[in-house]
Amino acid sequence: MAKKAFLFPGQGSQYLGMAKDLFDNTVEAKEMIRTADEAVGANLSYIMFNGPEEQLKQTKFTQPAIFLHSVVLASLIRTLRPDAAAGHSLGEYSALVAAGAIQFYEAVKLVGQRGLAMQYAGEVMKGSMAAIVGLQPQIVEQLCVDASSAGIVQCANFNSPGQIVISGSVDGVKKAMELCKANGAKLVKELVVSGAFHSPLMEPAKEKLQEALSTTNFYDARFPVYTNVTAKPVFDKNEIKKLLYEQLTSPVRWEETIQNMINDGIDEFYEIGPGKVLQGLVKRINPDVKVFGIDKYEDVYQYI
Repeated sequence: MAKKAFLFPGQGSQYLGMAKDLFDNTVEAKEMIRTADEAVGANLSYIMFNGPEEQLKQTKFTQPAIFLHSVVLASLIRTLRPDAAAGHSLGEYSALVAAGAIQFYEAVKLVGQRGLAMQYAGEVMKGSMAAIVGLQPQIVEQLCVDASSAGIVQCANFNSPGQIVISGSVDGVKKAMELCKANGAKLVKELVVSGAFHSPLMEPAKEKLQEALSTTNFYDARFPVYTNVTAKPVFDKNEIKKLLYEQLTSPVRWEETIQNMINDGIDEFYEIGPGKVLQGLVKRINPDVKVFGIDKYEDVYQYI
């Protein structure tokens, strides 16, 4: 029997009309989406289905929208039982709900508060992010250290072999981009983001997130969830809470996470949520494993 893992996407995977077909075709999705509107205290479903796109791109809406889409899908395909899960940044919250470590209603509220906190941090601590392709991780890390005389900058996402995202102050990221180009990076591209995610510039969000975490009930996970901060599996509810707090300013160790899952026997990966970003990353990390995507109602239908 193949060992399966669910993977959940993070910010940037959203699109207009997301989850509308799930809402239209299943009573369960309809109820969950209406519950989320109430939990977030906004007409989230209207923004997801109709936009405007600029509003959907606001972190405070993007995060609960992607989370909701992912968790509804995971709920609809209950017959497909995973042996493990992981999520990219925000996606870690979806993975924890799938593993029973947080209840849906509390998790929606928590993700909504995380989105607000991160949007606030991005407004008070202006920052930037950039994708670097074609350099080894240790080289990019050293170039970030060299660039830090210009401002804060660090590796934020170790996504796949040769694909790293850096994050920090505008000047720090700009300097690191220059150094990466000079050192032979194949591609250096500034990203359109509302904050310097997974860098010390997210520090203003940590206090607000800590408050939200402290009022959320956590439970031990039913199956291992591989976390962004350590790239290792976790079950313990207290450890989960601590790592979610640390995750805001720590790098996402995605390549290492997938590699560890494969080493632990996972050979089928299902991306549950909007888009195909994680499917592409997994194939770059190891082209031999099987990768599937579940995003729309037609993808769900075969598992109901």
